[in-house]
Amino acid sequence: MRKMLTIISNILRGSASRNGAELVSEGARVVVSARTYADFTPQATFDIKKCDLHKLEEGPPLQAVLSREEGLQYYRTMQTMRRMELKADQLYKQKIIRGFCHLYDGQEACAVGIEAGINLSDHLITAYRAHGYTLTRGGTVREIMAELTGRRGGIAKGKGGSMHMYTKHFYGGNGIVGAQVPLGAGVALACKYLGKNELCVCLYGDGAANQGQIFETYNMASLWKLPCIFICENNKYGMGTSVERAAASTDYYKRGDFIPGLRVDGMDVLCVREATKLAAEHCRSGKGPILMELQTYRYHGHSMSDPGVSYRTRDEIQEVRSKSDPISMLKDRMLSNNMASVEELKEIDVEVRKEIEDAAQFATTDPEPPLDDLCNHIFYNDPPMEVRGTNPWTKLKSVS
Repeated sequence: MRKMLTIISNILRGSASRNGAELVSEGARVVVSARTYADFTPQATFDIKKCDLHKLEEGPPLQAVLSREEGLQYYRTMQTMRRMELKADQLYKQKIIRGFCHLYDGQEACAVGIEAGINLSDHLITAYRAHGYTLTRGGTVREIMAELTGRRGGIAKGKGGSMHMYTKHFYGGNGIVGAQVPLGAGVALACKYLGKNELCVCLYGDGAANQGQIFETYNMASLWKLPCIFICENNKYGMGTSVERAAASTDYYKRGDFIPGLRVDGMDVLCVREATKLAAEHCRSGKGPILMELQTYRYHGHSMSDPGVSYRTRDEIQEVRSKSDPISMLKDRMLSNNMASVEELKEIDVEVRKEIEDAAQFATTDPEPPLDDLCNHIFYNDPPMEVRGTNPWTKLKSVS
């Protein structure tokens, strides 16, 4: 406040010097900024799409309340995901990132909405399209980018790559199609066994939804009333096969049969958040598992080896971008309700781009892990042990 009064005082003196002119400009910016921020709407209510229900008497509310702080946080996180994936695409094409790489751009509302509906102490496991969830679960852009390039500063010490990232209460990043679902039920069983008021969010895609192990897991989770939210991220294509060609029934939210389910607009972060809150309350109240289908869309191909336009048209992708983009939807809501200014959101965009560029710089200069680190962290909290190498006379050491 004292600084602002000093600036205004200098303006009123009418200093004609160059420094004075700069102070006028700065003072005007401070005054306008202070006035504008005070005038922002602190909270607004928005209509959201009704969810389709299966064996549920009542679904999420048809209106969602969003505070200005929440909106800015969601916007920043989704923009960070989007820019991070675009940078990963660039680094992959430059052959700096190698191997499998599955990008998440277009599906940002799913990860951000789910995280907004649960607690950080809850648990989450997903498939190999995991960059976004690594971020929402507490990983940093720097750690994620360094993992993608296989560097020591990566979130898995450079040994996991795109498909195998982990952090506290986040169990990957799993490369085997559908295999994370029974693992997630196991985590939910641990939550129940230990008597914690926690749950596990277990994610899979429409392509994995036909796996037998998923139906086996439904059965056991229902029998034992496990606190597990099964979430099918239906992005319309399993690799290059449309859901209509792969599944006799595309009502994935009904696939649990005896498990309640709901189908949600996965492109609307508020819709995902409200549905997740309902699902979390269902699990915590001891009613057992629940199933959610998030209808979403990926802008890139299945992986970096897939151009993504041989089984769908560019016009289809562009139509989704123009009508249903999750970031644009949130941005329009905030601007039309005076919850933020265009300049403020642009400032966030600039900060996000800088964060991504700094992370990419780190990811390309940080050293690769040495061979001596290869076998570390096989077990948790065990004394050092010898591990056989590629032949019997090669010995490596594993340190927890």
